[in-house]
Amino acid sequence: MSLDLRKLEHLVAVAEEGGFTRAAERLHLSQQALSTSIRTLERHVGVRLLDRGHQHVTPTPAGQALIDDARALSAQALAALDRARRIGRGQAGHLRIGHTPAVTAEEVVELLTRAGTEEQGIQAHVRQLFPDELREQLLTGACDLGLTRAMPAGTGLTRARIAEHRLRVAVPAGHPLAGRPAVALADLRGQPLTVWGEAGSSAYTDLLIGLCRQAGVEPDVRRNPVQGTPPVTAVTATGRIAFVTVPPGPAAGGAAHVVDLDPPVHVPVHALWPAHTTCPGRDVFLERTGTPPGKPPGDTCRPAIASRSPYNPAAR
Repeated sequence: MSLDLRKLEHLVAVAEEGGFTRAAERLHLSQQALSTSIRTLERHVGVRLLDRGHQHVTPTPAGQALIDDARALSAQALAALDRARRIGRGQAGHLRIGHTPAVTAEEVVELLTRAGTEEQGIQAHVRQLFPDELREQLLTGACDLGLTRAMPAGTGLTRARIAEHRLRVAVPAGHPLAGRPAVALADLRGQPLTVWGEAGSSAYTDLLIGLCRQAGVEPDVRRNPVQGTPPVTAVTATGRIAFVTVPPGPAAGGAAHVVDLDPPVHVPVHALWPAHTTCPGRDVFLERTGTPPGKPPGDTCRPAIASRSPYNPAAR
């Protein structure tokens, strides 16, 4: 007997709603029908999947494992339907890309140019998403490909390192560091550093903090109060510094200045996509961007401070 996707959907709903009553309402089922469905699924699996408390229902460890895989299976089914529909409508060459704020729109365009998607007849649809939104859209099939700096793959997703960009420092135009041709990471000691995610909950923030600590600097990290703004713009409002990957020189209409780091520091770009799904446009993109030699999918990609990027000959 094969797994019933509908029953897996029932299990996910009960876990997400924390009980049978709200889950039954969400699924437009009677509570008795939903309970019967879950009991049938538990008999089929051979283990208890839910702990049924007086006021709350929670998954057992086995139930949580099945729920995680059920979400991935659901994403695969939705992606398969969507792909068939797009092919039937003559839209097989579409590629839906989400990127986190740490990867700029200009960098996404550079990667698409390198992959030659336009020459291959692939139409890219690009939008910026915060990490949690990106993960959800990848898992539900609403997005074909995600581009991030350091976001881990997690259940149901595959990750590969496809590029590196040179890291620089943005400072307000009147800042003492603005007049210098280059600074070392050690020169940032005592400088308030703007980041977009909390340390410990943002992989990219943790990567940046780790780079500073390699240089002997314990950064004074402060989360940007206005989310979604580009790093180079945020420094003009906060008076703090920020790490960026844009070219050196004046920025934000002259209100900010970008300074090189010496020795150079590079940060990765990772591609994320739903595991075990197919998308012709995504396959072309990944094949043509590739991964650096010796860096298999899933590596942690913490570059050495003096590393050089094979992907950016212009040292952008």
